[in-house]
Amino acid sequence: MLWLLLLQVSSLPVWLGHSEVVRSLETSCPQFFYRGMAPNEALEPPNPAQICQRYKNQYYFATLYDRNMRIPVYSAYIYDPGHGKRPRTWLVKLHLMGPTYPKTMEKEWTLLNHYKVSFEQLSESQAILQDYKNLTGLNRGHLNPNGHHHDYSSRIATFTLTNIVPQHDKLNGGAWNNYEQQTMIRNTKGCNTTYVVVGAVPGNNYIAGGRVNKPGYLWASACCEVDSYHRKAWGVIAENDKNQVELLTLGELEDTLTQLYGRGQVSLFHSDCPRE
Repeated sequence: MLWLLLLQVSSLPVWLGHSEVVRSLETSCPQFFYRGMAPNEALEPPNPAQICQRYKNQYYFATLYDRNMRIPVYSAYIYDPGHGKRPRTWLVKLHLMGPTYPKTMEKEWTLLNHYKVSFEQLSESQAILQDYKNLTGLNRGHLNPNGHHHDYSSRIATFTLTNIVPQHDKLNGGAWNNYEQQTMIRNTKGCNTTYVVVGAVPGNNYIAGGRVNKPGYLWASACCEVDSYHRKAWGVIAENDKNQVELLTLGELEDTLTQLYGRGQVSLFHSDCPRE
């Protein structure tokens, strides 16, 4: 049946988006990390998927995905905000089901009907739209927010369930949104290029009958190049049941994440990014 699946793929329109599950983010899509250096292995879960997120044959960001928790560990991107409408399409990935499947990122309906993939196959490897229905006090929270991108293609690329976590609704629409839309503008003033890594610390609760983890904390970090000789960096963290964001130095955030993850000292950026 593989030949039939491949035939189906070749007949699809050229506008399909793709996300590649790769062996190394640093090798396959290093452009989203300052000096090509991704966060270290202290964030890596037992069953990870490293994803270069691509849409219309262009890479837009990178994601480390936790297959067991069915949430991203982090998404990394370059901050480049612009004006434009918010997309309404949600995308999922075929390639997470195994290397024999195409690298396509598409709508659930397309996967289920055009590729003849079952709900069971799809839901085994990742979160699906059904997991996020009928939530109480939670909604779909982007790690890499669409508003931090300058055009429609880059924005729609963020609407993949591999970039989404169950987020406290008041936090998502309140203090976290204020950080994304206001603090980032202030902090990036004078920056030429700002590299961002946003992540989620797994919590003790789940949605969708235990399928998808509800993070205990959300965090964000950034390192920006002011010029060839100067850089600045910062971090924030928020408990995922409170409408409050704490602004930290990059070093303080890394130390906090080291305690929360418990897998060794966390390093989010190249050593040239200031920790104080």
